[in-house]
Amino acid sequence: MLNESRTFSERTQFVSRPTIFLSHKHYDEKDKEHEDVRGIIKLLEDAGGKVYIDSMDEKMPDKTSGHTAQRIKDVIKNCNKFILFATNEAIESFWCNWELGIGDTYKYMDNIAVLPMKDSGAIDTKYKGNEYLQIYPRIDYEDGTKMYRNSRQIISRGYYSCKPRDENGVRIITPLEDWLNNK
Repeated sequence: MLNESRTFSERTQFVSRPTIFLSHKHYDEKDKEHEDVRGIIKLLEDAGGKVYIDSMDEKMPDKTSGHTAQRIKDVIKNCNKFILFATNEAIESFWCNWELGIGDTYKYMDNIAVLPMKDSGAIDTKYKGNEYLQIYPRIDYEDGTKMYRNSRQIISRGYYSCKPRDENGVRIITPLEDWLNNK
């Protein structure tokens, strides 16, 4: 017997938040990088997304197995977006690279992105040894000092999904919130 009732009114709105599979290298809870992952989750949630992290999935097997891989594959397929949190360790991880391949299969270019994370002051957009990462859109921060090429209007401060530059050197940027909500 159901012991629950729900009340709906015209003012009640159903708001669907886009789901995001966040691929990242797992760390010990005490590691600094764990703080970075929490920061990325907050960034994505503040932009309107609902983030999936496999370590928080109660349906995940206790020991890594083929069931683990199948569960991850199913979740990637069903999430709206796929983001690789590209730390050096994640780029070297077999699991993260496998997840990126699955994301590429199901998400295509409009629903996949790389969020690069380098040590402070380090800039490497070439991904030496992992050049394939250059083909994916990136999530970048704009500081409000650059202008759009075609309008001389300043790019507002914030995070953007940035497609790779085309043959003319043009890159298309979309505010992160808009990209997330374009399911």
